[in-house]
Parts: sequence; C-alpha cells; structure tokens
Amino acid sequence: LRLLRSVVDTLNKKLQKLENAITAQLSECQTSCTVSCNVPVVSGKECEDIYRKGGETSELYLVQPDPFFKPFKVYCDMTTEDGGWLLIQNRQDGSVGFGRKWDAYKKGFGNIASSGGKNYCDTPGEYWLGNDKINQISKLGPTELLIELEDWDGAKVKAQYGGFSIQNENNKYQLLVSNYRGTAGNALLEGASQLFGENRTMTIHNGMFFSTFDRDNDGWIHPDPKKQCSKEDGGGWWYNRCHSANPNGRYYWGGHYTPEMAKHGTDDGVVWMNWKGSW
Repeated sequence: LRLLRSVVDTLNKKLQKLENAITAQLSECQTSCTVSCNVPVVSGKECEDIYRKGGETSELYLVQPDPFFKPFKVYCDMTTEDGGWLLIQNRQDGSVGFGRKWDAYKKGFGNIASSGGKNYCDTPGEYWLGNDKINQISKLGPTELLIELEDWDGAKVKAQYGGFSIQNENNKYQLLVSNYRGTAGNALLEGASQLFGENRTMTIHNGMFFSTFDRDNDGWIHPDPKKQCSKEDGGGWWYNRCHSANPNGRYYWGGHYTPEMAKHGTDDGVVWMNWKGSW
C-alpha cells in the first residue's frame, strides 16, 4: 500500500509539471507570435502605400499607419485585385485557435507569415492582426474590405466592401461597412439571405460592436447572462443575435460538422450563411 501511494505521489508530481508546462504555453499563445524573416527595406503607412513605392512581392512588411504608434509587421498581398492588400485575418489549417479573450483580439495573435523556402516570409499564416492595428489602418482614409472564401472542393467566392472601418476600443471597435459587391452574398450589410423579417435583421453585422467571450457587446438580450454569441459561436466577432458570417469560428477539418460536434450545439464553425448556410 505504501509503495502504491509512493507511485501515485510520483505520478501526481509529474502531472502537475505537465499542467504547469501547458499553462505556460497557453500563456505564450495569448500574445502575437514573432516571426524571424528578413523584412524588406521598403515600408509605408499600409500595403497600398508600399506597393506604390515599389514593393511588388507578396510577403511580410513593416507599416506605420499612425506616427504616434510603433510600426508593426503585416502580410501584404501584392497580386490579388491589383495588389496592395493588407491581410487582417487568415484561416487555412486550424493551427491557431480563435476562441480568445478581448485583450488577445485587441493586440492580435497567431503567426503572420513564414518562409516557404525563401529568405523572406512569403507565406501567410493563421492569425488575427489586432483590433487596435485595424483601427489605425482604417483611419488613414477610404479603406476597402475584401473577404475571400474557399470551400473544401476548391470553389471560391468573395465579398468586397467599398467602405470599411472599425472604431477605437472606447467605442468597442464598432464595425462600419458599405458598398457591397461580390459573389459570396452581402452578409455583413443585409444578413442571412435564407431568413426574413426580424430573424434576418438580427444577423446583420454592420454597426455592431466587437464581442469576445469575456466581453459581451452583442445584440442578444437573453434572460440567462451565460448566454452570449461569442461563447456559443467559437470566436471574437461583430456579433448581432448572432451571425450570418462567422469567419473567426471554430475550424472544423473538412468543413462539415453537426450540432452534436459543436460545444454548445450551435453553428460555431467558420460560416458565411449566404454562400453555404450554417452547417
């Protein structure tokens, strides 16, 4: 019996060490990951500015939208739609979890870019740039938003908004978009095309405040305070009651999932309802 207790004590100590190590790793993952790649000499306020200055390669660059804040690294797409696009979000393999707290979305998280075998970061990773940085960029002047979607069969659609901005943190990073064009469906401005009346109105994202599971700013008025969109839908986003678009939801490999697979039984995956529905 003493020997058994000794073995159990030893296992408990090892388990505690593992738990401490996991906790430390999770803590590190709450902040933006660093990237060790050569950054081009050319820089600017944002990617279009860099493109005009001769930066024609899609890779990691340094930008400084606001001279009162430090410059930061971004991935610039210099080939899509005539180039000059700054990636604020990217999902591709589910390697980065998007169920994060307010401060993580404020600062940004994930891996902006990596080297695909070259001496510079030419391959975008999975990440959220950070709401403070997105706010800085959108304050520069007229800003467009391009959302590109691809399903598991390789079919592609896009939603493009001629006007895009988010407010600062004091205004809860409120989302404002306008002038839609594209093939994905106008989810942000018009809500889910499958719904009607109030059911559709409550899926419109334009004008909504940003919400995370620890900062509830959605439009869902529910008698149970534990009920909120970000908790049930897997990520931080401009939720209404709750969404027609959920690009920051849980990443399900293969793209198919059921209510039984979802943590709360809700459509918490990567969703653009106007194209593929909820599930």
